[in-house]
Amino acid sequence: MKYRMYVDEVGNPDLNASYDHRHRHLSLTGVIIELGHVVAQVFPRLEDLKRRFFGSHPDNPIILHRKDLVNARPPFQCLRDPPTRTKFDSELLQLLAELDYVVITVVIDKQAHVEQYRVWRYDPYHYCMKVLLERYVMWLQGIRAEGDVMAESRGGKEDRRLKASFLGLTEAGTEHIGVETFQRWLTSKQLKVKPKSNNIAGLQLADVIAHPSFKAVQARRGRVALPNTFGGRIASLLEEQKYRRSPNGRIEGWGTKWLP
Repeated sequence: MKYRMYVDEVGNPDLNASYDHRHRHLSLTGVIIELGHVVAQVFPRLEDLKRRFFGSHPDNPIILHRKDLVNARPPFQCLRDPPTRTKFDSELLQLLAELDYVVITVVIDKQAHVEQYRVWRYDPYHYCMKVLLERYVMWLQGIRAEGDVMAESRGGKEDRRLKASFLGLTEAGTEHIGVETFQRWLTSKQLKVKPKSNNIAGLQLADVIAHPSFKAVQARRGRVALPNTFGGRIASLLEEQKYRRSPNGRIEGWGTKWLP
């Protein structure tokens, strides 16, 4: 069995924005799915949902974007109708519960990072990717399976940054995981980068999950309840079923990680 971790980013990696409360955090979420399950379940069921609610067609597929869904912007304007919104939210939540995947989310507080490391400052994206990859590789090792990683394309310069960060980790390892372990369980040293417009089901799933997961990690860090929103319901589902866990069921440090 081969797995793929689909990665979605929430927030701004720029350290210069660390003291702006709107851009203080960066979060990377990885959604791990077995590739046979993508073919048999994730893609067809997501396409069926999009077809029934939004009229998606194979020749002109509709791509799920969380922000547009939340704000009922075209092509999701049918969600302005409260009964349709209720039905869609219910079916999407059921789909998220029934599909088989594992979630890992890493969040960095850039302001705390800058204040803690006055001289040495890790690039926030690279730092989050390192921690995310370590947990993914340990998960693969634990089930004796191989996998690769795919992220959403952000454009030329950003894509080069993503690929360089990934390659550096797979070629050098980290202080916790040696390069041999990375290369044993990862089938490629190259990060796959695809635009969401390619209708990649795993990337769309990650897009829907990443923001609620970030908010869940933030809430638990602040010792407050999950938000009373649809995103909060997704976050609750992740905590109940989907986050990577330790053998005794612990999520923090395994399926979620707060940095620094």
